[in-house]
Amino acid sequence: MGAKLLCLFLASALIAYYIYTPIPEDVEEPWKVMLITASFRALGHLAGAADRLGMMHYMDVLKLLTAAEYVAPTSDENVTVTDTEFSNVAVRLYLPRRASDGLRRAVIYFHGGGWCVGDAGMKSYDHLTRWTSNMLNAVVVSVNYRLAPKYRFPVQFEDVYSVTKFFLQSSVLSQYGVDPDRICVAGDSAGGNLAAAVAQQLLKDSEVKAKLKVQALVYPALQTLDLNLPSYQENEDKPILPKSLMVKFWSEYFTSDSSLREAMASNRHIPVELSHLFQFVNWSNLLPEELKKDHVYTSPTYGSSELAQKYPGFLDTRAAPLLASDAQLRGLPLTYILTCEHDVLRDDGVMYAERLRAAGVPVTHDHAKDAFHGAMMFVSSPAELAVGQRLLKRYIEWLNDNL
Repeated sequence: MGAKLLCLFLASALIAYYIYTPIPEDVEEPWKVMLITASFRALGHLAGAADRLGMMHYMDVLKLLTAAEYVAPTSDENVTVTDTEFSNVAVRLYLPRRASDGLRRAVIYFHGGGWCVGDAGMKSYDHLTRWTSNMLNAVVVSVNYRLAPKYRFPVQFEDVYSVTKFFLQSSVLSQYGVDPDRICVAGDSAGGNLAAAVAQQLLKDSEVKAKLKVQALVYPALQTLDLNLPSYQENEDKPILPKSLMVKFWSEYFTSDSSLREAMASNRHIPVELSHLFQFVNWSNLLPEELKKDHVYTSPTYGSSELAQKYPGFLDTRAAPLLASDAQLRGLPLTYILTCEHDVLRDDGVMYAERLRAAGVPVTHDHAKDAFHGAMMFVSSPAELAVGQRLLKRYIEWLNDNL
């Protein structure tokens, strides 16, 4: 009996140790957040073990969550939902049933998942886009772009751009009763990256006549240049997206070559001949004082030229929109940027908001001081969080007021 109690005690202690993660004091429902984080961490450990043993690629294991969360396209009394293709790219289309006094608004949405995982049909994304369509009485196109590691950059960008360009044709807009002056591109995390890149590319494309009214970027990943920003340092092991996973997502977007991942992890992947690019991500000039805190800006540590020559994609503005020049930012549409305090990507969004303002672009920067990366996706059972509901409400309200 004593041995069994001891084993039970030790097992309980080990489980508690594994589940426990320090949660910032200002985050609501800390135990629920802790359990969610532990679940993601367990999946990450499983993925790492399977990858090392040669059983499955790390990202393919993470895709098991995507499969488990998948819901079939199901229409309801408010929205008609179908899976179809635009320009040979899979999309999930949401058409509101409610009558409209005139032409409808439209949102083209790109899901997150580090360019490697995620799906428009995941329960959380289906909820978000369905809710958007119903609340705004808007046509919503949620894009299922192809994913790494099977497809590398620029395939993901090309897929979402192809869908956007197809949808913006006057004949397509007329088919769905969409107002060409009330169209938005939006996305979260890697999807926010793609939305920002699409908005920039549209400015250069003389073939596209319709113009975006707004872009909405939810905790977007916007640059590969400096992966040791204050937000990366402060939130290295914070919920959902630790620095190590973000670095893995970034490197897998371009290659399976571990040398790029290792160089990114040590922030030594930029050669000295490209040092001029750091002006676009110099946080000492672009972050407000309250986010600089006690951090001291130091000159970059440069790496070899080999990686940038082999994988130039990580310095392409289609992958890193924050590297666009000031001239390339002028003319972008009204922009909403949501950033979260406890997120490695926080400073990407903050710096982009600052650079857009300096370029004359009107920006609403919504900074959630009590939130972490991915929080807006936790809006349905069993992982529903109050902070997720709050952020979703703010996002929808902004779209309703500005689109």
